[in-house]
Amino acid sequence: MRLVVTGPVGVGKTTFIRTISEIEIVDTDRRATDETAQVKEKTTVALDFGRLQFTPDMALHLYGTPGQSRFDFMWDILIRDVHAYIVLVAAHRPHEFRHARRMLTFMQQRSPAPLIIGMTHVDMPNAWESENLAIALGYVGKRTAPPIVNVNATDRDSVANALITLVTHFMTFQSNLMGTTL
Repeated sequence: MRLVVTGPVGVGKTTFIRTISEIEIVDTDRRATDETAQVKEKTTVALDFGRLQFTPDMALHLYGTPGQSRFDFMWDILIRDVHAYIVLVAAHRPHEFRHARRMLTFMQQRSPAPLIIGMTHVDMPNAWESENLAIALGYVGKRTAPPIVNVNATDRDSVANALITLVTHFMTFQSNLMGTTL
């Protein structure tokens, strides 16, 4: 199963994958040379890759996207043929919500795959509540928000719970497409 982890710079995408992967992750982190350097020293410039193996013929392949818009060509490549994806959003940085919404729109235009929203940094001062974040991401009125979960990208159990939610959401999505219920 191919899963994508996406979101703005510094939300915890690489850490998320590193925390859960059973293999040493493949990353393309390089020294940040633009405004990203104000948020963190290194940034992903192509992708991250990790794997979580369940049986010899069943595994989750986790692909992390870069957070900057200038790498949107990688977003386009990584979202192809994805089974599901998670959009990580730092709950305490509302000035980045617009960028997260653009990334979300970009992904939704290219893939009908189910998604969930992962709220990171919820323990920080001024972190937004999930209901308000949903509104900021455009889920108002008739649009139903995808599942929103709190994620601590450094905590294996938290990351595992997010992945369980994502896979469960995928299975529900698939069964709805087939006209059956779980």
